[in-house]
Amino acid sequence: MSGHSKWHNIQKKKGLIDAKRGQVFTKLAKSITIAAKDGGGADMNFNFQLRVAVDAAKSANMPKDNIERAIKRGTGEGSDGGVIEEIIYEGYGPGGSALLIQCLTDNRNRSNAEVRTVMKKNGGNPGEQGSVMWMFDQKGVIVINATIDDALELALIDAGAEDIKQIDEVVEVVTEVRELKNVLDVIKGLELNVEGAGLEYLAKETLVLNEEDRGKLEELVELLDELDDVDTVFTNEA
Repeated sequence: MSGHSKWHNIQKKKGLIDAKRGQVFTKLAKSITIAAKDGGGADMNFNFQLRVAVDAAKSANMPKDNIERAIKRGTGEGSDGGVIEEIIYEGYGPGGSALLIQCLTDNRNRSNAEVRTVMKKNGGNPGEQGSVMWMFDQKGVIVINATIDDALELALIDAGAEDIKQIDEVVEVVTEVRELKNVLDVIKGLELNVEGAGLEYLAKETLVLNEEDRGKLEELVELLDELDDVDTVFTNEA
């Protein structure tokens, strides 16, 4: 569960029943809008952040019209809705665990109230800005369908990967933020299937929780993730 990566969330969301599909698409649309607004426009050849967001939406079978509408909203061509912004809330969870709650929202007050309410009712303690951010590093994370061999490992290291890990049937590749695009381009050049890619907050040191606290933390993360404005929850749990 460590990190609660975007890839983990995307895979989980892909398996949701149709009744929740609208909520999934809403979250993905916000990611696309932010990427189009902050990443440099609608051209995915030049806006890497947007390319990653659109790839994630496609992997969840989001309709093309929804994707295009979200891009237009980010570039100012669309007229629906308010301005989307990214906010990261910080706090503590069961067992002294640290949480970063990444929100994409058009209403800061609503997001703040909803996150604080869920935290307080489920064993969490909202923190001030900077209270736990220092426990995390922002990294590039790519997940591919592959099995590590010497040739693949060498190619990834040469491209700029700093950590490569086999997790069941997939390989997780961690990079410095500035190396993410280069490593992803190399992976796609090798014609490997990319399950997910993006910027994430990874714990510098992980925390081992007992079974009871682990269960409480998992429940808290699930409840936070159900909020429409919450995009991803990162934790330092091992």
